[in-house]
Amino acid sequence: MILKLIIDLLFLVIFGFFLYQFIQVLFKMNQKVIFPKTNEDISAIRQHPEKPVDFPTYAKQKIGIIIYSLMLLFVMTMFLLGAFFQLFDWSLYLLLFLPIANSHSLLNLFAIVDDGLLSGRRFIPWHKIKSYQFVPIDINHKYYGFSLEANAGYELKVKTKGFPLSFIITTDEMKGKLNRMLSQHVNANDEQPALKESR
Repeated sequence: MILKLIIDLLFLVIFGFFLYQFIQVLFKMNQKVIFPKTNEDISAIRQHPEKPVDFPTYAKQKIGIIIYSLMLLFVMTMFLLGAFFQLFDWSLYLLLFLPIANSHSLLNLFAIVDDGLLSGRRFIPWHKIKSYQFVPIDINHKYYGFSLEANAGYELKVKTKGFPLSFIITTDEMKGKLNRMLSQHVNANDEQPALKESR
């Protein structure tokens, strides 16, 4: 009984964390967005090599917001039913996190706001970003071959105090623009950003 209570509380804490992250992203999307501003910006940055990100607005992210909200509702409903009716063993609660764990790209989002980065369902404040680097996408890179634009671009790797971030940058111009913006905030940290130069 005590073990089940501990597992239930742990589940609620983890679920609350995901819910908090999602609400935080929705709140930050409603603030002033520094980047991206234009269609050219949007077309040059991607979470996946084959698809540019969408503008950080509720209208453009509507489908992802709805799907992620329904998924959170489903997970919480299943947890409550399982806890109340004792429908399944506590170990199966972990399976409820599988949809959430694989939903990082539901919001096709990258944006820079005053106090940090928006990436998918996450907001990362500047002080939690340790370093970043641009890695050229060559024939040995895991993203090589997905699209012609990606083949000529870079992978932007952002090291945070939590899980790292990764984006595809398709032009040298966008690489330079992002480097200027990121270096204003990240280079004040203990670990200096590593920037790989153009080929």
